[in-house]
Order: sequence, then C-alpha cells, then structure tokens
Amino acid sequence: MRLATIVAELNDVDLVGIENRTDALEVDISDVQFDSRRVEPGVLFCCVRGAIDDGHRFALEAVKSGASALLVDHRLDIDAVQLVVPDVRVAMAAASASCFSHPADDLLLIGVTGTNGKTTTTWMLQNIFRAAQRKVEVLGTLSGARTTPESPDLQRRLAQWRDDGVDVVAMEVSSHAIDQHRIDSMKFRVAVFTNLSRDHLDYHGSMEEYFETKARLFDSSHCDRAVVNLDSPYGRLLADASTVSTDGYSLDEVEQLQLSVDGSTFRWAGHDVNLSIGGTFNVSNALAAAHAARALGVDDATITEGLSLPLVVEGRFERVDAGQPFAIVVDYAHTPDGLEQLLKAADDLVNGRVIVVFGCGGDRDRSKRPLMGEIAARNADIAIVTGDNSRSESTDSILEAIMEGVRRVNGPRASTVAVEPDRRAAIALALRSAMDNDIVLIAGKGHETVQILGDSVEEFDDRVVAAEQWLALEAQA
Repeated sequence: MRLATIVAELNDVDLVGIENRTDALEVDISDVQFDSRRVEPGVLFCCVRGAIDDGHRFALEAVKSGASALLVDHRLDIDAVQLVVPDVRVAMAAASASCFSHPADDLLLIGVTGTNGKTTTTWMLQNIFRAAQRKVEVLGTLSGARTTPESPDLQRRLAQWRDDGVDVVAMEVSSHAIDQHRIDSMKFRVAVFTNLSRDHLDYHGSMEEYFETKARLFDSSHCDRAVVNLDSPYGRLLADASTVSTDGYSLDEVEQLQLSVDGSTFRWAGHDVNLSIGGTFNVSNALAAAHAARALGVDDATITEGLSLPLVVEGRFERVDAGQPFAIVVDYAHTPDGLEQLLKAADDLVNGRVIVVFGCGGDRDRSKRPLMGEIAARNADIAIVTGDNSRSESTDSILEAIMEGVRRVNGPRASTVAVEPDRRAAIALALRSAMDNDIVLIAGKGHETVQILGDSVEEFDDRVVAAEQWLALEAQA
C-alpha cells in the first residue's frame, strides 16, 4: 500500500521530515507495527504511548531496522518521514485498516461483547456457520495474549483470513479494545451484547463508565445491526437507546428445558436443541449466537443443527473425567456475577453438594474480592479459598479480602469455608471432600496454563492438576 493512500485516510495529519514530499508519499508500506522488535524494511512504525512505556522512545531503533515512516504525536529529532497526528492509537487503527485494504468490508464480521459469555458465544457461532457450510474463524480470549488484538495485529489477521477464503469471523470485543480504539475504522455486520457485571473497574473506574464503553460498539459507526440480552437490565438499556436495527433474546424463548452436567436440551423456534455444554447461562449464550446468525440470514433449522454439534470450549464449563464418581468442572468464572451464575447453575444440576475452589487475581480490581467471598459463602456447600495469579500482591492479603465477604454471611446455607493458599493443595482438598453426586467447581483460571506469583511463572492448568490429584488420591486408597 502506498504511503499516500494511508495518509489520505488519516484525519488531521501533518507530514514532517520530508524533503521531497512526492517521492516520500510514493513509498510502499508493507506492514504496520507498534513493537520496534518486529520492524522490518517497509513498515510504518506507530509510536504508541502505553501505561508503562512510550513508543516514541523506540522510534530511532525502528528507523534503523528499516521503518519507512513513523506515526507520532509530536515531531521527533530523527531523520525520517513522520506523520504527526493528535492521537497515535486512533490513527494507527485507520492506517492498519488502510494498509491491509479494509478486510472487514469483505467479511461477515460478528462482534460479541459483555462481561461473561463472549468466548462461548463466538464458538457456538462457529458451529452454526459450519452447519451452514460457511468457512468461519473465531478470534478472542483463546486466540492470543489479548481478547481483542491491537489494531495492526487485528487487521493483519482479518486480511489473512480474507485472503484464505474465510467469509465469516466471530470475534470477542473487549471494553479495553473499544476504549483503546483497536476496532476503529471497521464495522461489524452484527454486534452482540451478552451481559454486564462488575469487572475491570481498576481500568474503567465505575460501572457507568464500563457500560458507556461497551455501549459504543452499538453505535451505527461500529455496527449495522445489534443483538442484545433482554434478561440483562443493561441489554434493555441498549435496546431502548439503539440507533441501529436491534433484536433482543431472552430465556423466555426456551421451552422444555432439561439441564444436566453434560449439557442441556430444549426447544427453540420449534426445533430441538441438544447443547453439549452445561449451565443455564450457556443456554443464554446459545440464544445470543442463534439471534446473531439469524440476523445474517441463517435459517432456524440450520441454527439449531449447529448448536447441537459437539462443543468443548477450553475452560468454559469444561468437564474433567479422571474416573471419579462425581463431577469436576473447570470454569473461567472470575467475576462476582460469573461465579454466582456458575454456582447457581451447578446447584440445579446435581443432587449432591456444590464444592467450589476459587481465588482472585492480584493487581486487578480489589473491590470484587469480598463480593466473591460473599457469593461463594451463600451459594456453595463447601468453599475453598485459594491463590489465583497473585502477581505482585501478597496471596494472604488477597485471601483476607475475600474472607471479609465470607464473614458477612450467616444462616442455614452459609458454606463451610476453608482457606488454602496453595492452589494445588486446595484442589486436592476439594476432591478429598467430594462424594458421589457432588460437583467440584474449580473457578477463575479456566483455559489458563500458568500461575503467576511475584516474578515466578509456573505451569499450572486446573484441568491437568485436578486429574493428577484425583489419580494420586486413588493410588493412596
């Protein structure tokens, strides 16, 4: 892509460091990067200001590596073509979309946002469009380091899929991505809202700001149509204020619902669905996927066929089977609402007790810790509070904050609560406590495969550890 073409799509840009403007604008830009370590000849290097570092510090290094031009928010004392813009992140999104010839325009692009359910909903959409004989890809939490990639990485991935013949992409859209302009300069055919509950307040500051950020996705500048959860008060707010064609979904649509640990069966739109992932909340996610697919022209029979295909989403109500006489489920629930929904769903599924192992991450929203302790104490029979990526914080201080919430609870359903800082030992304790017909929930980490404690990063997969600990208990019997 010629630099001139990219510049034409930027607003309020000042070109500096150019002796011969015509020749400079004729240079080809092969890629857009914001990491100087990935710069090669022909790259437009974007000097992004981050929370920890400033990309302007690495501009000279990028030029030495062959960058053809720099995207900056002020002129640098460097002999290089510089595009000076008011906001590098905003301009980087536009430049990335331009560099890769606006791949979103050639795709049926579905954006799914919400506190919980984004990953599962996108994977359900993948099954639906496979049933519809479409070539589909999914982008989100299970795809890389960020739920929604930075704009150059996002546009590059979409372009690769477009060139490979993909025609449908279901992707998760995080509130961080919306706020940081990663999805600017592209439009979703359908935007989906699953729910909103307390999370990321360390970033957004308040629930009002968190919701307002999510709501930006449902503006006509970002989507053509919307699908929202009418069982959520925030979903109803979006539906009332929508400036695009909006469809709502609700569990009231479901008939003959039968739940089990292995999944659920129900009728929707006159068709039978056999969902192979448990929990009432996953029935809601299925409805989100169904309405999004319907908005894109998929017929109801094909939708229900897709929803009935086998589905295992890593760390989302994922069963662990090591031969034990009770259910073990690993789930990513790491918010107060997510944990509460998980516990209530489990209580509906078994005749025995609900046992939960959970903690809270360090260097994240501290206000949710006592809330999660209170929820566990109210909704589980046995709760084991443990470490979960304490990062730079003291595990003991995090557990004490959780226990503040536990101590608020008394009454007939108040849990038996144990504190075991070591997550492996906590899982073993839960398994030793379980009996036939119980369910053991291991919450918070889901698909994650490491445990971060201070500067230490060790391999830790709840699914693997649970199986290992059960087999060790069996060997001791």
